[in-house]
Amino acid sequence: MGTANSTTGKVRFAGVNIAGFDFGCGTDGTCNTAKVYPPVTNIPPYYNNPDGAGQMQHFYRDDNLNIFRLPVGWQYLVNNNLGGTLDSINLGYYDQLVQSCLSTGAYCIIDIHNYARWNGAIIGQGGPTDDQFVSVWTQLAQKYASQSKIWFGIMNEPHDVPSITTWAATVQKVVTAIRQAGATSQFISLPGNDWQSAAAFISDGSAAALSTVKNPDGSTTNLIFDVHKYLDSDNSGTHTECVTNNIDSAFAPLATWLRQNNRQAILTETGGGNTASCEQYLCQQFNYLTQNSDVYLGYVGWSAGSFDSTYELYLTPSGSGNSWTDTPLAKACLAR
Repeated sequence: MGTANSTTGKVRFAGVNIAGFDFGCGTDGTCNTAKVYPPVTNIPPYYNNPDGAGQMQHFYRDDNLNIFRLPVGWQYLVNNNLGGTLDSINLGYYDQLVQSCLSTGAYCIIDIHNYARWNGAIIGQGGPTDDQFVSVWTQLAQKYASQSKIWFGIMNEPHDVPSITTWAATVQKVVTAIRQAGATSQFISLPGNDWQSAAAFISDGSAAALSTVKNPDGSTTNLIFDVHKYLDSDNSGTHTECVTNNIDSAFAPLATWLRQNNRQAILTETGGGNTASCEQYLCQQFNYLTQNSDVYLGYVGWSAGSFDSTYELYLTPSGSGNSWTDTPLAKACLAR
């Protein structure tokens, strides 16, 4: 099961996705902004949305979690104006969630949830230009440049990207822009192809291509490889039963590569149903990452926020105020 080099007993970061601003986004990079369901209570038209702030306070206070990933659609941020300025109203709502996250003391990942696409076309490869993508990240980096616990998650789940080297060049432009916008030291996530699969990261060329991405000073400090992995039969994260802990197939080989190359990764999506099989395998997976925390910075479960119990992989606690009850899977494997 690989070499265990950790002496800390826990990974640096453990947390949960707080979804809702990404609702309406499809894997083709279309985002129907009318379907956004923010986990922010006091915004129109309902004024009774899920309490993402309360969830994060609970996870931080009661479960010792310290990172939250906040998915959002690119179209929502710019109100469907590709290459345009951040929409003040929509950004204001999203920023409420960001500020609620920061106020807990946790790290907060801004995740653009667009699959390397805008309305079906791939960034820098026939779709939006690199400059249009750089534009949205420059504006976000300028806004949050002074916040040391903001984490810039460049893109959720690129897939079927024809050229991984061209994609890496796009990522490089974004990293340079974020740093030049004043966010000089924060963590930045580098996502590979194949839905960020931890099992494919080396074999599909993502590891080699993204290794060329550097900070303006030539270093790779706080440039973290960003992987996903589910535990169900087809690795889709759509089934409530789990069949693998992903150790031998994904996380052990990747740990070896990360050590050899003196790099680190974070698992920003993983999860399962509230079932005995998922409790078994997800806890095993997290234990392995913890044992190898020299190369794995941590993990973020999918998902809480605006998901309710009808969703197969819900991690949303029930309750309100200061009284929350975790799902069985969160209680078993995420709380620490």
